[in-house]
Amino acid sequence: MMPKLNPNGARAARDHAQGRFATLTFERDVAAPLSVLWQAWTTPAARAVWSAPTPSVIVEFLEADTGVGGREVSLCKVEGQPDIRCECGWLELQPAVRSVNYEVVSSRGVTQSAALVTADFSGADERSRLVVTVQLSALAENMEAGYRQGFDAGLGNLAGVAERTMVLQRVIQAPRTIVWDTWMNPETLPQWWGPDGFSCRTKKIDLRTGGEWVFDMIAPDGTVFPNHHLYIEVRPEERIGYTLLWGENGPKHADAWVSFEDQDGATKVTLGMVLSTAAEFQEAKRFGAVELGLQTLGKLERFIKAR
Repeated sequence: MMPKLNPNGARAARDHAQGRFATLTFERDVAAPLSVLWQAWTTPAARAVWSAPTPSVIVEFLEADTGVGGREVSLCKVEGQPDIRCECGWLELQPAVRSVNYEVVSSRGVTQSAALVTADFSGADERSRLVVTVQLSALAENMEAGYRQGFDAGLGNLAGVAERTMVLQRVIQAPRTIVWDTWMNPETLPQWWGPDGFSCRTKKIDLRTGGEWVFDMIAPDGTVFPNHHLYIEVRPEERIGYTLLWGENGPKHADAWVSFEDQDGATKVTLGMVLSTAAEFQEAKRFGAVELGLQTLGKLERFIKAR
């Protein structure tokens, strides 16, 4: 989480001698299932959508390894100001229950603050709750105020993102290597992608970081739906992050990800997407996006079994 701060006022040596410590607590009720909120909180593709505290801030992710012992490194960019570097290390991850991470913020190579961030999750049905506790040690001036502003804004963004996020999961009875290879093979992906009865017509396909897939999805009645996937991140056998566009170079429809996890010889596949607006989310639900997405994962499993 990127605090809102002014890097120009740091007087690190004096402040280290004085010491600035604070415990901050933030609470949010979210109109989304607990499993969805957890994905929005931990998944790099979703975090990139909500982490900037204000629209004037651009957050660039340099590293993102969401796992115990993994770390996330990002740069907070504001025009006319030095970049702020934030390093987050994951110490504990109990899915849909709790996460703990450290966070170190620096500017121009000088540490501004260090913090321990604990997030506790609870909820039932379509509503969930998040309580975040930040134990802050600040070396620069005004960091407590910056953290309050940054976390308050970021968690507000998070709630909005979670409320327009879809998460689909399926355990596929095949090893992760096979599932990954079937997904990331330019010959096999178009053969199974899409709901029951749909087919794909590929125009371009380059399945790598920085690559793209331009294709039409063709419904059983012949209706053509132009699609364009831009691949932001490809971590072999772990996850894919991509942007969905309405047709080639069209307007953005969603930020999406797929993760692959071993599960007793099978593979748990999680397909998530943050729709660009609340209206698009509601329209997708009315259109049956959840059911159609689950059909797509079902086609993947049947394709693998048939090979």
